[in-house]
Amino acid sequence: MKIIFEKFWILFLLFIFAGGLMARLYKVDNPVADWHSWRQGDTASVTRIYLERGVDLLHPRYHDLSQLQSGLPNPEGWRFVEFPIYNLLHVYLVNTFPQYSLEIWGRLLSIFFSLISTGLIFLIGRRFLGTIGGLLSAFFFAFLPYNIFFSRVILPEPAAVTFALTSLYLFSLWFDTNRKSWLFLAGFAFSLGLLIKPYVIFYSVPMFWLAIKKSDGDMKKLITNFDLWIFALIALLPVGLWRAWISQFPEGIPYYKWAFNFMGIRFRPAFWRWIFGERLGDLILGVWGLFPFLAGVLARGLKSETWFVHSFILGMFLYVTVVAAANVRHDYYQTLIVPAVVLMLARGVIYLWNTKELAQPLTRFVTIFSVFLALYLSFNDIKPFYQINHPEIIRAGTALDKIAAKDALVVAPYNGDTAFLYQTKRSGWPIQQLPIEDLVKLGADYYVSVDINDPGTFDALKKFEVALQEDDFIIIDLSKKRM
Repeated sequence: MKIIFEKFWILFLLFIFAGGLMARLYKVDNPVADWHSWRQGDTASVTRIYLERGVDLLHPRYHDLSQLQSGLPNPEGWRFVEFPIYNLLHVYLVNTFPQYSLEIWGRLLSIFFSLISTGLIFLIGRRFLGTIGGLLSAFFFAFLPYNIFFSRVILPEPAAVTFALTSLYLFSLWFDTNRKSWLFLAGFAFSLGLLIKPYVIFYSVPMFWLAIKKSDGDMKKLITNFDLWIFALIALLPVGLWRAWISQFPEGIPYYKWAFNFMGIRFRPAFWRWIFGERLGDLILGVWGLFPFLAGVLARGLKSETWFVHSFILGMFLYVTVVAAANVRHDYYQTLIVPAVVLMLARGVIYLWNTKELAQPLTRFVTIFSVFLALYLSFNDIKPFYQINHPEIIRAGTALDKIAAKDALVVAPYNGDTAFLYQTKRSGWPIQQLPIEDLVKLGADYYVSVDINDPGTFDALKKFEVALQEDDFIIIDLSKKRM
């Protein structure tokens, strides 16, 4: 069996790629109204505005004009979060192949990055766990239901993971060959990952482990390695310049300090429950996947360099610990830990399959059964993420798009969720933080609501005329006052 996998690994890898692609095409035409649609809408709206007004990488905008994100008025709709590499590629695809919608191309772009990451996971796994380890790692990355969903969403995370894994693989090539070109290319790839998602800085932990090993544990030799300083400069300078640039636009920078330890959540019971119980244990590993995962953590007898996987897991533990509140509150933040998790899963499966310390036939059966059950149970938890729970926001957005001017400003209250505002294809306010008269003074042209009994809707309805009303939504023309 081992000889077959090692001899025909390319065929197994192609099967993984094909299966991973097919799995990610499930509901690829979903509107931006499924799980985490607010964050997907924010990302997609940057692309939409680029398409309408032209690409300006240094001045990304989105539809939300409220002060909800930064606490400051944001009349220009600045969106200074990730450097818009993802959006640049998104715009190119929509313009080049207009037969598909902006939403489909956003999902396909994430899928493309995910498939690249699958190949990189194989290469990294093959380097540190052998060919079978690489194939198993790629298999888990391609077919974990959690990762399937979060690698076909319109979010920058799949791109950030791809660039971070590219850097990690190139760094391992430098470790093996001592070629400076690999190291400097690793720095460049890492800089792109950091520009998209600064939290990939924790991928530097396994890099640091490799650097220590290459220096034979001599810290003086490590610190005086001039090439590593150049690597760090290449990686960190672009994100440093970006952060300096965006500091001029505080109204466009969402408040982020909450992400680290809001309300002292770190290491409290809720932290352990949500990160290691609900997310890692349930959503990602489907409970039963903990068996091979923990076997990978505890296994002995593999090549000494597999401590690389442990260093990767350590980096991800530091990530969820430092960025504790965001990881507790939002499940898409764990997208970054999946590569380390699948490598450890592969390590565990290899150990369980080969161990002679336990009853081998039974151990192998339990391992296969655990993997199958983990995928099945995880899928049951992830399946609701694909559902469109509030189709009325799509109908209301479509109706408003037919009657409103392209430059009209819209009030679309939805508890601050920008998914509804995105459906209108207009800039405006996803929450009514000011009286309706003040919003009209700021330029609001329409008030659209899917909650007719909401006090804000009732107030607007008393003062302005209805443009269109259906059973599940109402559009109010703010340019026409009631007499």
